Amino acid sequence: MTERRDTLAALKDTLARMERGVAPSALPHFSLGLPAMDEVLGGGLGQASLHEVFAAGPVHGPAATGFSLALASRACLFRTDTGPIVWVRQRLLDSEFGLPHGHGMATFGLDPARVLLVRVRDAADGLKAAHDAVQCAAAGVVVAEIWGEPKALDLTASRRLSMAAADSGVTILMTRIAADPQPSAGASRWQVGSTPSIPLAADAPGAPAFSVTLLRHRAGLAPRRWRVEWDHDQCRFRDGSSLPRRLDAVPSGRTIAVLRRLEPAGEVVDFRRAG
Repeated sequence: MTERRDTLAALKDTLARMERGVAPSALPHFSLGLPAMDEVLGGGLGQASLHEVFAAGPVHGPAATGFSLALASRACLFRTDTGPIVWVRQRLLDSEFGLPHGHGMATFGLDPARVLLVRVRDAADGLKAAHDAVQCAAAGVVVAEIWGEPKALDLTASRRLSMAAADSGVTILMTRIAADPQPSAGASRWQVGSTPSIPLAADAPGAPAFSVTLLRHRAGLAPRRWRVEWDHDQCRFRDGSSLPRRLDAVPSGRTIAVLRRLEPAGEVVDFRRAG
């Protein structure tokens, strides 16, 4: 039933775009900077659209926010008129995860001077602020963080946001924390979780890493999962599939097919020699 509702919502949104003279194939895209993802997505994600980012769990809220902000940075690169990133955030999230910090934004690759932070009381105010922001063509990208499953955020509300984005040309990224996916008019739906980063030299902290799953796409793409890192210097995603821990070398002269070693936690792990 949920899939049928999603399909119906996508069809209605497509018809609405066609009525306004905007064909889905003509909508511009912004790439994620990682060829493995862009190829699957047909070049990237659609601009002037609504995209949903769900946290894999409440503790993964910061990861979902980070992924949305990274997408916002990518979307801004593909706009000729670079406006601010309008970040709509419920005050509840400040107490749960901490306040946004300018130095942290800069470290992540965002220019704090280009971020307009709008702090709201509840989800209803957040949706209203997001709708007002996405209607303004001067905005670069709108990022809206919503906690829980408010009644105000239903299929109708998502359609309004999607139509407003199509009219203004502004991309909106809806970050959902402590919520399960529901039928919506979003062009894509993602689930994001945190994952260990790969340490740099001298065991320095590595780049922000995400476990990213494409749950739904308007083009009917099958679900896919990636492990990615955010390169803040190049403002792009890169492959993060390398294992974040040292691998023990297996002597080539050994004849035993399976080697076993004891992990610190007491778990016995099997290693098989390739070749």
